Amino acid sequence: MSGMSRRGFLLGGTAAVAVGAAGGLIAGRAVAADLTLPVSAISRSILPGTVTKGMMSFGAGGPPPTLRLLRGRPFSIDVVNDLDEATSVHWHGLRIANAMDGVPYLTQRPIAAGESFRYTLTPPETGTYWYHPHCNTLDQMARGLTGMLVVEDDEDAGFDQDLPLNIRDFRLGEDGQFIELFKARNAARGGTLGTVSTVNWEVTPIYDLPAGSLVRLRLAVTDVTRIGTYDLDGGTAKVVALDANPLPQPVAPRGIVIAPGQRADIALRVPDGEDEIVSLNLRTAKGPRVLVRFRPIGASAGRTLGELKPLRPNRVPEPDLADPETMDFVFGWSPNGDAPAPGVCGTLGYTFWSINRVAWRGDAPGPVDPLAALRRGKSYVLRLRNETPNDHPIHLHGMSFRLLRSDKRKIASLVTDTALLKSQEVMEVALVADNPGNWAFHCHVIEHQKSGLTGYLRVE
Repeated sequence: MSGMSRRGFLLGGTAAVAVGAAGGLIAGRAVAADLTLPVSAISRSILPGTVTKGMMSFGAGGPPPTLRLLRGRPFSIDVVNDLDEATSVHWHGLRIANAMDGVPYLTQRPIAAGESFRYTLTPPETGTYWYHPHCNTLDQMARGLTGMLVVEDDEDAGFDQDLPLNIRDFRLGEDGQFIELFKARNAARGGTLGTVSTVNWEVTPIYDLPAGSLVRLRLAVTDVTRIGTYDLDGGTAKVVALDANPLPQPVAPRGIVIAPGQRADIALRVPDGEDEIVSLNLRTAKGPRVLVRFRPIGASAGRTLGELKPLRPNRVPEPDLADPETMDFVFGWSPNGDAPAPGVCGTLGYTFWSINRVAWRGDAPGPVDPLAALRRGKSYVLRLRNETPNDHPIHLHGMSFRLLRSDKRKIASLVTDTALLKSQEVMEVALVADNPGNWAFHCHVIEHQKSGLTGYLRVE
């Protein structure tokens, strides 16, 4: 399999096509929007010799395309729902207008079957992001509706190629067909793991990359459950960004913990010899599992990592920690276990989890109180307390926050939108409430999200 060109086709300005490592051309120029993005049911081969029925995807029938936007440029996308059920699209990690955030009833009505919704996105920061439904979330994501989104900078860092890697599992039997998407006993614990690991919808793909070139690998874990530890073996490489934010000091690509919703950008210097295969591995109890291989081809380009320009930091407001207001959030069991409210966006039928002793009752119309009300422009420290024996990747929509401290481990002072809260851990993070609106705040293990571990913060 040949590698993609460094930029592929950009989305932004007057451009109106999208292409990525997992998908080809999906749309020509639209009259009313820059891009039309259909959501549809498809059949597709994942396991060799089988065709999986009941899958879902964005675009023209293949894996969801990687969308490429330009920082600061408005871009409109008409999402057309060709499913026989409601959906919506959330643009994970983007700090955009609240009305474009894609959360049913909190920011928009669900997109009913046969209808469409126009999203207008103006990304203020560069980096690696992704997109997925926020209605019938577990079922639709488990069946394939997770795609990557890249926001390009107008300054070239010097990479020869840019390769998005959409990392996710599917729950398939040996016949290639879906098995039960979750088990209740697992939803009440760490979540239900998939059975088939894929990268860009392929099992252990091989990408041919020019020998001696510099490649930006964009890893996004879009899985509904799996919290994994990853190693890049071979070549010379360094992690240069996490969750869209450049690292002040790059680190080695070994033991990278990436939870659902999180991303990691790796600068890879491809080896010179064609027999020097590089692999991305997932650590498992049975040993490393190879997810994807990179094979050098051709004469060496002779490049070095030192030729790359440092990535420019994103302009995320820095919280004032001199006298911030502190707010406490407790992630724990549901206090009563009431069944979630029925609605067009579906439920799992169970309520296991809660935030501040309040379980999310489901995506349904009607008034729901925020977990907290924040004043626009003010700095806050959020104290996140995990009272459960399970890990939870906590994602905040619409805003980014800085990691401060943990009572269990040393954590780097990084800016992110998704923090992995370990079992029984208390973590403090800080933010500026700079984006008005109602912003979802939830665990990104989707079984946890859909069975109570969800709420929202109001910025006014």
